[in-house]
Amino acid sequence: MRHSWWRYTVVGAVLLAGANAVPAQGDPGDPFAGAPGLGDPYYPLDGNGGYDAKNYDITLGYDPASHAMTGSTRVDAVATQALRTFNLDYSGPAISKVTVNNLPAWFDRTQEHELVITPMLPLLPGLPFTVQVEYGGDITGTDGEGWVLSPSGGAFVAGEPHSASAWYPLNDTPLDKATFALHATVPAEWEVMSNGLKIRDEVHGANRTVDWEMRQPVVGYLTTIAIDKFDFLAQQRANGTPLLSAFAPDVKQSTRDTEARLPEFLDFLEQLYGPYPFDTAGGIYVDTDLQFSLETQSRPIYAPWTDLDTVVHELTHQWWGDSMSVKQWSDICLNECFASYTADYLWPERMEGKDVDAMYRETVAKYRGEDKFWRIMLQNPGVGNEFTAVYYRGPLFLHALRRTMGDAAFFGAVHDFVDGHRYGNASMPEFRQFMQSRTPIDLTGFLTAWLDRSEPPADEYLYPGSLRS
Repeated sequence: MRHSWWRYTVVGAVLLAGANAVPAQGDPGDPFAGAPGLGDPYYPLDGNGGYDAKNYDITLGYDPASHAMTGSTRVDAVATQALRTFNLDYSGPAISKVTVNNLPAWFDRTQEHELVITPMLPLLPGLPFTVQVEYGGDITGTDGEGWVLSPSGGAFVAGEPHSASAWYPLNDTPLDKATFALHATVPAEWEVMSNGLKIRDEVHGANRTVDWEMRQPVVGYLTTIAIDKFDFLAQQRANGTPLLSAFAPDVKQSTRDTEARLPEFLDFLEQLYGPYPFDTAGGIYVDTDLQFSLETQSRPIYAPWTDLDTVVHELTHQWWGDSMSVKQWSDICLNECFASYTADYLWPERMEGKDVDAMYRETVAKYRGEDKFWRIMLQNPGVGNEFTAVYYRGPLFLHALRRTMGDAAFFGAVHDFVDGHRYGNASMPEFRQFMQSRTPIDLTGFLTAWLDRSEPPADEYLYPGSLRS
């Protein structure tokens, strides 16, 4: 995610700133009830226990004129314990019907996003099962938590850490990735963009139906649907990877010109972090007053203020955040510190010839005495603070770590770490341990000073290696 404030303000300014009657879910100690949350310290009700989601297949209809949506989502999963009841995360329009293994199921909606389902027959551990949820109603726009309405009359979904539950039921946690398919029907004059490969785009009478598939596992907030009167840019990488980008009405030509450089950006990132991890790439450029751009998997959503720096940032997330995802939201530095460092330091250094050591020293000199600059820790920043210090102090941390380890050790280690967790999850403690394993230099004091403290590091950690000059 890249916030608009990072593009337009200095850091200092930011720092100032149906079968619907069901028994209630059983006792939390019930061994046959799936947990209603996975206990993330920041969002304890996110995700659900008792099963492993494998695939989401979503059929959705949307009418831009009325904002009316109809949806039917099939969840293919495997039970990890015996289940008489279990939860999905869902905060969208009214549900009309739920089935489990094609049999009617009782359901209830509790908390902000808990869909409690009680199948007619209990589920056995180790066996696959299928849930079908049918729903519909009018959507309303939100600011970064689901549906966003566009000036043209279109709509799209964006938000981190939550957005998916606004348009389909799921196990909404980074720890349970699944593949994803979308079948969307809209009026024929509208277009539909989503993640992955476009499998079908057909017009029959007054309607258009478009099918999309994301064949690599994806976290819920990284899925999207975007409906607008798009025009398209189709390209292909030298290795044959198809690229498809979409532009809403009124997107600037300079923005389109930047997106045309997508093959160049991907080549650059592959040199740092290994092969691009998905079947396709592109971007979705909206013309809505959005305060952030978001790394939706394989095809980021870009706000109107997007520039080259933002594109490199969101594309870096395809490795750091998408292919390799966090285990808990306290690990957010793995996503944002690397995306920010790559866009703010590595691209300027390698592609534009900038003196990034000088940039680093200038930033440290400017903010070393600013308590607010250091107040939020990089590791475990706290709920509500996830998307703050990782942007402006994360690049400093990684540049100082690079100068401490040396380029060969640093770049070799970060390449191997992200590539080794492809399609999985990682944590900051794992990252710290891995980086230490790749250098004879004791990093204990350095990592503690930069990640665990809310004050400037001592000079030995603030100005390592060539930064001492």
